[in-house]
Amino acid sequence: MTTDLSTDSSEMHRPNGAPVTMEVENGVAVLTIDLVNDPVNIITRAVRESMMELFDRIDRDETIKGAVLISGKPDTFLVGADIEEFTQLKDAEDATRLSRDGQALVENLEKSRVPFVAAVHGACMGGGLEAALACRWRVASDDPRTILSLPEVQLGLIPGAGGTQRLPRLIGLRAALDMILTSKNVRAKKALQIGLVDEMVHPAILRRIAIERALALGEGRLKRASRSGGATGLLLDSNPLGRGVVFRKAREETEKKTHGNFPAPLAAIDAVEAGLTHGMPAGLREEARLFGEMAVTDVSKQLIFLFFATTSLKKDNGLLPGHTAMPIMIEKIGIIGSGFMGAGIAGVAIQKGTIVRMKDADWVHIAKGLSAISAVVKERLTRHQITRVQYADTMSLVSGTVDYSGFASADLVIEAVFEDLDVKHTVLREVEEVVKPQAIFATNTSTIPVTSIAEVSRRPERVLGMHFFSPVNKMPLVEVIVTPRTSDSVTATAVAYGKRLGKTVIVVNDAPGFYVNRILTPYVSEAGRLLDEGVAIEAIDKALVDFGFPVGPITLVDEVGLDIAGKVGHIMFEEYGSRFEQPAALRGVIDAGRFGRKSKKGFYVYDEAGKKGGVDSSVYEIFSPGRQRTELAEDDIQRRTVYAMLNEAARCLEDDIIRSPRDGDVGAVFGIGFPPFRGGPFRYMDSLGLEPLLQQLDDLNVRFPGRFEAAPILLQMARSNSRFYP
Repeated sequence: MTTDLSTDSSEMHRPNGAPVTMEVENGVAVLTIDLVNDPVNIITRAVRESMMELFDRIDRDETIKGAVLISGKPDTFLVGADIEEFTQLKDAEDATRLSRDGQALVENLEKSRVPFVAAVHGACMGGGLEAALACRWRVASDDPRTILSLPEVQLGLIPGAGGTQRLPRLIGLRAALDMILTSKNVRAKKALQIGLVDEMVHPAILRRIAIERALALGEGRLKRASRSGGATGLLLDSNPLGRGVVFRKAREETEKKTHGNFPAPLAAIDAVEAGLTHGMPAGLREEARLFGEMAVTDVSKQLIFLFFATTSLKKDNGLLPGHTAMPIMIEKIGIIGSGFMGAGIAGVAIQKGTIVRMKDADWVHIAKGLSAISAVVKERLTRHQITRVQYADTMSLVSGTVDYSGFASADLVIEAVFEDLDVKHTVLREVEEVVKPQAIFATNTSTIPVTSIAEVSRRPERVLGMHFFSPVNKMPLVEVIVTPRTSDSVTATAVAYGKRLGKTVIVVNDAPGFYVNRILTPYVSEAGRLLDEGVAIEAIDKALVDFGFPVGPITLVDEVGLDIAGKVGHIMFEEYGSRFEQPAALRGVIDAGRFGRKSKKGFYVYDEAGKKGGVDSSVYEIFSPGRQRTELAEDDIQRRTVYAMLNEAARCLEDDIIRSPRDGDVGAVFGIGFPPFRGGPFRYMDSLGLEPLLQQLDDLNVRFPGRFEAAPILLQMARSNSRFYP
């Protein structure tokens, strides 16, 4: 049977300004979601009302045999709820009602008189995926922009529109928990493999195929094959004992990863279990209840704040209010230094289509750098995110040299050489001899003031810092450091290019350590002083991991490199004085030639592959021979290290190093892993209350004179009863 799918007989239903429109093609209603003046589709109140109106019209029109849900956006299907609505929730009951509204909307899709087909192209996330799950058939475009995910736990929430119930019934319990608990993005090919979508087609025919399938479903010519899930999957999913094993393991792994700091993943497990144990209606009720509970937690509020903070930074051009400048397009960059940082920057740049010319002193270093870049890109090949052709095309964008050949056409040169001012001066002079006058010079220095580096430049207005964090391919932050002489155009270009690389960018003013390393140094130094006092290495690291950091401070300096930490500490001490004085334990280990992972000797032991083992007990003989370990309460360890960081963050704001508490919070969370569920240093200080914070700082300063003297801005704000955030 051949069906005519021409549009000659189509009928358009387009209410004035409606975000969802309907077109009927030969008995198939095509609902197109396209939020006007918004780059993505989100489920606003207007979208919900528009969809419900069209659902009602479809149900009343007997000539309609099927329906298609599709997006009018070029790279977004539907990315979920309007997060702004979450900030207006009054209490858990209010949040529960919002979840039930979402469930009702999705249920209308599922129980519609006609079968719905989801035509998925671009991001299909959160409520968007929950809507797709309720459709009778799902067709995804074979396009790298098409990803499916349930990211709610990243906001301290759980799926609230039936996702905890429909997903495990569709793809199996284990696969569903994996998606829900990790918020992982599933690409179209993988989605097809696990049964999340029914078909994958070229984007050009997505609409046509979706219409065909809707009509075939409506006429009873198409049936979905049942999910097998394999013998193990069936065994575990189909009986209470098997499911119990899965749920127990999921809870154990979740508690291990979250340290009890994130309640949403455990709540999601509870919702899934309720549905599979007591049936879907009971599961939906539990999902709505738990969504309501999670939505009003402090954790969710802080994570939602970070969502809005990073979203606003995406729109920020990096310039001061009232300043305007157009960024230039960066097509080719030069990188000086092919070591860990230089190769890391190059690897990220070529994956975004930038031509890279990398220079080092000899071909041995160049070869190592190219090998490191290849390993980063090859990881995407191994994960089937790119093809072999795409891998080859990407690697063709990078080349190496031992002179400055090829640098004449560079739009941007990034220096990533040894942290030595004389070396950086030499590099800057050499670069300016060969590049075009309009080229930008960016230093990746982590501590040395950019102003000091730029003092030998003939074009200081075109010099700034671009501080990437290690490892570059995984760390999301870039600090753009500007001097009083950096032009607005150069700043705007660096910010725009950082965003193009997929990074979150904050602009900071120039000073030793800038922002992130400046607040990190007293934190690490205080951990070192605890070592001086006899506190065990593992006790310090455990206390800070329990607080919410991804790794403890001792592990961190081992990872970064103790030699680098030592050099940074020296520069910071010279600038800021006693609160940055380097502890004896750190000095002793550095003097002993233990530089951490890179030397396979530090505070911890490492195997030949660099894999971290336990504490190297012999290190104690270096800085405290024969000394017994001192036990210290975990909260005392946390207070001393974290409050040193908080106090320094306040000083950075006072000194105009950062432009706002928002930038300070985002920089700390994305640059050093400050616990995101606490919102960042400034949000955390607000939650503590400035008066209690000052009392704690005073107490600590009595015990350790000079190290915890409260930043003047904290005293001023306490007197005026003000906060960092309204």
